[in-house]
Amino acid sequence: MEPVLCVSSLVILLILFLLFHVTTVLEYQRGLLYRGGKFRKALPPGRHWIFRPWESVTKIDVREEIVTIPGQEVLTADNVSVKASLALRFRVEDPALAVNRMAHFRDALYLAAQIAARNIVGSLPVEELLAKRMEIGKRLLEDCRPAAKEMGIDLIAADIKDVMFPGELKNIFAQVVHARKEGQAALERARGETAALRNLANAARLLDENPGLRNLRLFQVLEKNSGNTIVYVSPEDISRIKKLAKPD
Repeated sequence: MEPVLCVSSLVILLILFLLFHVTTVLEYQRGLLYRGGKFRKALPPGRHWIFRPWESVTKIDVREEIVTIPGQEVLTADNVSVKASLALRFRVEDPALAVNRMAHFRDALYLAAQIAARNIVGSLPVEELLAKRMEIGKRLLEDCRPAAKEMGIDLIAADIKDVMFPGELKNIFAQVVHARKEGQAALERARGETAALRNLANAARLLDENPGLRNLRLFQVLEKNSGNTIVYVSPEDISRIKKLAKPD
């Protein structure tokens, strides 16, 4: 009887092994349990028994993902062709919704972001596109987030990573920037000259109002230029001398 019992036990264990299976869902995953082809529930991290003939588990990674979408040709509002590449940061928030609703939820998210970026860039002239890069990123995130939510995805960040222009347009922008810098430099020079003239005018008025100060300044200039000691007689002193020299 004992050999028969051993064989029976082994047969039962083999049947159980064939019918049941332990699957492990890792910490950064969620398991989707299907029974008879129908979704039943989401499995948390841990070890789970499944009944092989009827049940299966699909594991979904729920960690954050950072993706760069290569540049695509886009026309701005003033009909300038540019290439815009996108950067997205997201995570799967509802694995059941993401997998059961969309065949390829990542591709659907990328397409939604590209369409939103095309609409935003197409509504702006090229100069405004360059000047409002930060605002465009916020607008892109706001436009894409509702669609991502419907796919079970939490879109954390979305931005236009690079904007590339044709070669001839780059040269035009370089010339424009150079001209602006030259204009700013000329403006600064004019401001400096105006300030210098204002200082000279204030100094001249001060000298006119103070004859003694004017004479002192004249002494300083003459001594500096000649290197010798110079005796200077002011017009007032000459008048006094002439009065003293007149005979009574």
